[in-house]
Amino acid sequence: MQQVYLDNQATTPLDPKVFSAMEPWFTEKFGNASSRNHTYGWEAEEAVEIARESVAATIGALPKEIIFTSGATEANNIALQGAAKSYQDQGRHILTVKTEHKAVMDVCQHLSKDGFDITYLPVDKDGILDLNKFEDAIRDDTILASVMHVNNEIGVIQPIKELGAICKNKGVIFHVDAAQSMGKLSINVDDMGIDLLSISAHKFYGPKGVGALYVRRKNPRVQLQPIMFGGGHERGIRSGTLPVPNIVGLGKACDIAADVMIEENLRISQLRDTLLKGIRAENPNASINGSMEHRIAGNLNMSFPGANN
Repeated sequence: MQQVYLDNQATTPLDPKVFSAMEPWFTEKFGNASSRNHTYGWEAEEAVEIARESVAATIGALPKEIIFTSGATEANNIALQGAAKSYQDQGRHILTVKTEHKAVMDVCQHLSKDGFDITYLPVDKDGILDLNKFEDAIRDDTILASVMHVNNEIGVIQPIKELGAICKNKGVIFHVDAAQSMGKLSINVDDMGIDLLSISAHKFYGPKGVGALYVRRKNPRVQLQPIMFGGGHERGIRSGTLPVPNIVGLGKACDIAADVMIEENLRISQLRDTLLKGIRAENPNASINGSMEHRIAGNLNMSFPGANN
């Protein structure tokens, strides 16, 4: 029997075009991007900066606003811990949502042990955050809000642009975990009012072990205290030798996503709808978890009465 892979929200296969772009950087092009006194280093640095431009273009950012990380988990840690430490003199209240990924929830729990007050907001029956409840939860001492763009389990899309407008009006830094939306939905950080944004390459046909953090540098400029030290890489925010092959792969995955996103969403949504029709024909009592109207194309999360978890 042929197996069908249905776990693409956990990870995606590496696109062959991404692998081809990465391959030379494992062998003949092995320089350290921080070695700026010979051609091997210059070549590696140029490759990193080209990838940085690709990531930035995909989200409507400036290249200098992109910090490379090991993935979205590290990006979330840098964003939340770094912002909390930088702005704690202005307040110690942080807003997030009960349905966030553990990469955000666990950081918030850690920050609560350091004296930060965390509010965990509920979602409605469709998995969507209520805008009025979000705005009402903002206090004078609220410094940061963190909301995922797309839920990692049920695939629902949060109203990020509206949430960003509220945060901007209230002077609250707005962080978005975009691990599940990058390469699948159009993102423009300025239009959506996003100050910090986390991504991971392996969620959209790139390699595992690399991601990025967008850090706004204008209107306003967001300050982050580093949480790891040693070498001052990535503008001092994330020290450590850059994995050039992986970064090249991330850049290539962004380029591909920008080219095929619209038609791929249409193709995948048709496949999903066909699957849903077949499931309902055999299981008429099965129910969909979360909003179908506000959901990424590649997600279908269902419950079956009487089935064991």
